[in-house]
Amino acid sequence: MNWKWLSPRAWDMAIDLGTANTLVYVKGRGVVLNEPSVVAIADQDEKPKVLAVGEEANRMIGRTPGNIRAIRPMRTGVIGDFEVAEEMIKHFIRKVYQRRAFASPRIIVSVPSGATPVESRAIREAAQAAGARRVFLIEEPMAAAIGANLPVTEPTGSMIVDIGGGTTGVAVIALGGIVFAHTLKIAGYQMDEAISAYIRRSHNMAIGEATAERIKIEIGSALAPEDGDGRSMEVKGLDLANGVPRALRVSEREIAKCLAELVGTIVEGVKTTLEQTAPELSADIVDKGIVLTGGGSLLSNFDVVLRHATGLPVSIVEDPLTCGVLGAGRVLEELDTLGSILQE
Repeated sequence: MNWKWLSPRAWDMAIDLGTANTLVYVKGRGVVLNEPSVVAIADQDEKPKVLAVGEEANRMIGRTPGNIRAIRPMRTGVIGDFEVAEEMIKHFIRKVYQRRAFASPRIIVSVPSGATPVESRAIREAAQAAGARRVFLIEEPMAAAIGANLPVTEPTGSMIVDIGGGTTGVAVIALGGIVFAHTLKIAGYQMDEAISAYIRRSHNMAIGEATAERIKIEIGSALAPEDGDGRSMEVKGLDLANGVPRALRVSEREIAKCLAELVGTIVEGVKTTLEQTAPELSADIVDKGIVLTGGGSLLSNFDVVLRHATGLPVSIVEDPLTCGVLGAGRVLEELDTLGSILQE
């Protein structure tokens, strides 16, 4: 294909700018990029220099010398460092197009439903500075609901719980809009931090961010095992008493215990949303249940805990990690019918 002569609309893209990962969907091509939202920066006398972005920068976390920082410009789903976020978006756009000549694209960017006007403007301006011709915003729960093939434009209620890296969005959707939403600044990273804090407090050992995430993925659970300690794994870190590396074995029961408070907060957020939902929409949710998306929904037994707490059917989408960007991408492909959902 002769990329140089494609029409400007052929470059249009949707970006799920997450706290943990950034995913990019290009019109007509599907999901073309999925990399960590991490930037490695070298501190210099004049101006900080970007050394690496995405996967390469992520490998540097916890392993950089004093003059290099591996940072995440997104915090709880919104931009925490504008200049670094702009550089990250520019890098991903260039990577998607592999330095070929291209017209400035139209870009749809996902934002948390609880984002303030200032936070939304920061995301819009970062995308424009990175080369976008026009920027549209879509609320993350709406994008996830569309990606999950929920009937968002119909006069029937759908409930989605999107557990990302920095935020959890709980929303009831009907007639192409969010009827009620509740955003919690509790999600995957807070679970990692809880695991790190537990290991430090209970075993007097410090572990890195990547190790805490691996524990969550491999033996993390929202529900303690009925019998025994469940699964276990060996963890390596720094012994804080002796100042030397050591290994220990942690169990599924321990991790479920340290995550219990966070899981309970998310469940309460879901129940609060249900309490605020109109009776007619509640009747629809009773029939269709709650749909879980986002990487945090993969926490073992979370669907079981939520089902027991609400008494409603709970299902997890087929691919929770890409559901949001696929939804934004579908809007991009069907602007004539779904364009009214976007914010300009």
